[in-house]
Amino acid sequence: MTKDARWMIALAALSIAIATALGAFGAHGLQKVLSPDRLAVFETAVKYQFYHSLGLLGIGLAVVTRERRGARLAARLVVAGMVLFAGSIYALTFGAPSALGIVTPFGGFALMSGWALFALTIWSAR
Repeated sequence: MTKDARWMIALAALSIAIATALGAFGAHGLQKVLSPDRLAVFETAVKYQFYHSLGLLGIGLAVVTRERRGARLAARLVVAGMVLFAGSIYALTFGAPSALGIVTPFGGFALMSGWALFALTIWSAR
């Protein structure tokens, strides 16, 4: 397995573990602390982290079968997007300044760009 595939798969697995812990924390520890609206926002971040972590796992597995430069860049964009998108939502949930919300769309754009690049990379593979 290549070094690139290892970091993608390992980071995906770690992110899935973190999303699981955050989801459990939200369900059991935050219901009395957060308003229902803020809890729903927190749960949105957890869902997006899960979805994109599973996708990152898929990119890593695709790289195992054939090394592709586009897949490496796509994985980096997905990781950056998860950090910016879900990370900013987590922070906002716990009272970070609302100005941090400007980061969230950049995270969404990085996620969309990463998945589009991965689709293009896989489509163009021979």
